[in-house]
Amino acid sequence: MSKIIYTHTDEAPLLATYSLLPIIAGYAAKAGVEFETRDISLAGRIIAQFPERLTEQQRIGDALAELGELAHDPSANIIKLPNISASVPQLKAAIAELQALGYDIPDYPENPETDEEKDFAARFDKVKGSAVNPVLRQGNSDRRAPASVKAYAKAHPHSMGEWSADSKTAVATMGHDDFFSNEQSVVMPSDDTLRIEHVGEDGTVTVLKEKLPVLEGEVVDATFMSAQALDAFLDEQVARAKAEGVLFSVHLKATMMKVSDPIIFGHVVKAFFKPVFEKYGADLAAADLSPNDGLGAIYAGLDQLPNGAEIKAAFDAVLAEGPALAMVNSDKGISNLHVPSDVIVDASMPAMIRIGGHMWGPDGKEADTLAVIPDSSYAGIYQAVIDDCKANGALDPTTMGTVPNVGLMAQKAEEYGSHDKTFEIAARGTVRVVNAAGDVLLSHDVEAGDIWRACQTKDAAIRDWIKLAVTRARLSETPAVFWLDAQRAHDANLIAKLEKYLPEHDTDGLELHVMAPAEATLFSLARIREGLDTISVTGNVLRDYNTDLFPILEVGTSAKMLSIVPLMAGGGLFETGAGGSAPKHVQQLVEQDYLRWDSLGEFFALAASFEHLAQTTGNGKAQVLADTLDRATGTFLNEDRSPGRRIGTIDNRGSHFYLALYWAQELARQSDDAELAAAFAPLAQKLADDEKTIVDELIAVQGNPVDIGGYYRPDPDKAAAVMRPSATFNGALASL
Repeated sequence: MSKIIYTHTDEAPLLATYSLLPIIAGYAAKAGVEFETRDISLAGRIIAQFPERLTEQQRIGDALAELGELAHDPSANIIKLPNISASVPQLKAAIAELQALGYDIPDYPENPETDEEKDFAARFDKVKGSAVNPVLRQGNSDRRAPASVKAYAKAHPHSMGEWSADSKTAVATMGHDDFFSNEQSVVMPSDDTLRIEHVGEDGTVTVLKEKLPVLEGEVVDATFMSAQALDAFLDEQVARAKAEGVLFSVHLKATMMKVSDPIIFGHVVKAFFKPVFEKYGADLAAADLSPNDGLGAIYAGLDQLPNGAEIKAAFDAVLAEGPALAMVNSDKGISNLHVPSDVIVDASMPAMIRIGGHMWGPDGKEADTLAVIPDSSYAGIYQAVIDDCKANGALDPTTMGTVPNVGLMAQKAEEYGSHDKTFEIAARGTVRVVNAAGDVLLSHDVEAGDIWRACQTKDAAIRDWIKLAVTRARLSETPAVFWLDAQRAHDANLIAKLEKYLPEHDTDGLELHVMAPAEATLFSLARIREGLDTISVTGNVLRDYNTDLFPILEVGTSAKMLSIVPLMAGGGLFETGAGGSAPKHVQQLVEQDYLRWDSLGEFFALAASFEHLAQTTGNGKAQVLADTLDRATGTFLNEDRSPGRRIGTIDNRGSHFYLALYWAQELARQSDDAELAAAFAPLAQKLADDEKTIVDELIAVQGNPVDIGGYYRPDPDKAAAVMRPSATFNGALASL
C-alpha cells in the first residue's frame, strides 16, 4: 500500500486536521493509499525530549527526528502543515500547560547554571524557534499561487487599502554596524572542521562552538550587530516616531531567528521604555522579568514585586507620553511590544502595506507607521514597495501578475541554519572562525552585548537551487531574477557560483537576471502592475519574506500557495501555507465554536502529493485522486466555499464538507478508473441529497464556547467532537 505522512502540528491547522484527515484518509484508502500521522507539534516535540521523566503512557517517539531521516529517503512523501516556531514565551506557556496536564516537564531554565539546567536548556533548544523546518527541508522551495487561486482573486478581489502620496509610513533600518554591513564570507577549499572562539582582551580563549563540520565548496559566513549602535539607532527611531506623529512598530522574526531576534526585541523594549529600565531595570532583572520576553511577560510578573504597582505606573506613563505604539489587539491593549512572536516581519509588513501603510493604534484606528527593521539586509524590499505604492497607488488584484519563488533552503541553508552559531557576546574581544589547521578564516572585533552569528550554505544545495530555478523558468516560460547583492559578502560568493554552475543548464531563450533585493523588488512590481509574472529566485530568508509579501498582495493570503519541496534524495515534501493567523482562529473557535482557518493550502498540497505518489510508485489510482481533487478544488473556489467571515456562514468544517462533496462527484463521474467511480457514486449522491441537513448541523453548533482540552495539547476526543459535529456527514463518510 502506498503511504503519505501527514503531520500533526499546532493551533488552527491541527484543529482542522481533526475534520479533514478522516475525509482524505477515507477517500485515499479506496485508491490503496494509506495516511499516517507524525506528531511534530510544539507540545509533542517537548514531550519527546524528556522520556525518562514521563510515564510509559505519556512517552512519545521523536517524530521530528524520524521525519528528518525519512527526508533523505527517495520514497518520502510528507505533507507538512504549519507548526509553531516557538518563542521563549510560547515555550514557557506550552510547558506550563503540559505540567498542568500531569507531564513532569521541567521549567525552562532561562539562565542555566547547574549541569542539570544546562542539559534541560540544550534539550529545549532543540524545540524552540525554527526547530522543524531545517530538519525537514532537505530540498529547495518551489512556491507559487495555483492558477485557480489567481483566477479566483481576479474575479473576487480582496480589499486593498488606499495609498496616499503624502503617507508618512516608512521603514527605518540601521544601514551600518549591522548584520549586513559586517558580513564576511568564505568558500571552503576542502572538507574541514571549524571552531568558533572568542579571544578576550587579556588573551583568554573561550570556545563558543567546538566543532563545525563543513564540506568542500560550502559557503561559510560570519557577521555581528553592534549592540551600542543598535541602541543609538533605536533611541533615534523612538524620537522620530514621536516627532512625526506616527505609530512606532518593530518587525522581527523572533520565532525563526530564535537567538538573535528575541535579543534585538529586548533592546527595542528597553529603548521604548528607557526611563523605566533606567530606574527599575535592576528590580526587573532580579525577578527574572526579561525585556526579551516582551511587555506582556513583564506585566504578568509585576505582582511578585513589592514595587510592582509603581513600576506598572512608570510603564503607563511612558505609553501616555508617546509615541503611540502599534497594536496587535487594540481592544485588549496588546501592543507591538507585548510578545516577541506576535509581530513577525514576513506577515506583518505585507499586511501593513495591503491596508495602505497602516497599522492599528491604541485608539483602535488605523494610522501611518514607522516600521523599525534594524538589520538592513532585507529592509529595503519593504521600503521599495512602500515607495512604489506612494507613487502609483495600491496594487490591483484583478489585473496584477504574480511573483512565484524558488528558494534556497536545502540542508539548513543560510540564516535559518544559524541558531546554533549565534551568540550574545559576554566581553570585548575578537570572535574568530578557525579551521583545523589553526588558520583564521573569519574574524570580528566585538563588544559586550554584540550579537554575533555564523551560517552555512552547502554547495550541493546551491547547485540544486540553480537547477530548480532554470527548470521553473523553462516550464513556466517566465523571467527569473536572482535576488543577490554583489555588495554583500555572502551574495558575492553565490553570484560566483551562479556564474560557474549556470552553464551546466540549457538557458537558451530564458530571461535570467541578477539584481540586488530592492532593485529586484521594483523590477517585479513594475511587471506585476502590467499583469506580467516574474520568478523571484532567493535565499532562505527572502524566500520566507517573498512568499508572504507577494501572495498577500496578490491573492489576499499566503495560506493559498502551492508549496512543493522536491527533496534532493528524490522524495517530496508538500507544505500547506503559512500559519501566521492560526492563534486568532483558535481563540475564536474556543469562544464561538467557529473556525475560520482556510484549508485550501492543504487541498493543493494533497493533490501534489498524490501526483508525486503516482509518479514514483506507479499507482494509477493515486493520479486519479490528484486529478479529481484538482478539479474539485476548482469547483470549490468557483462556488466560493471557503470559510465565511462571520458566524452563521460555513466555517472550516463546512468548507471540508463541500470539498468532500465536489471530490466525490468528480470521482464518480471520471472515466479513468471504473472501480473508483463505482465506489464513490453512492457517496456523491448521499452527500448531495443531505447537503442542507449537513450544513445545518455544522452551523447549528456555532455561537457557544467549546472546550478542546488545551491550547498546545488539545484532548483528541474533545477536539474531534468539536470538529466533527455533523452526525449525518460522519455517517456518510463511515459508509466508505
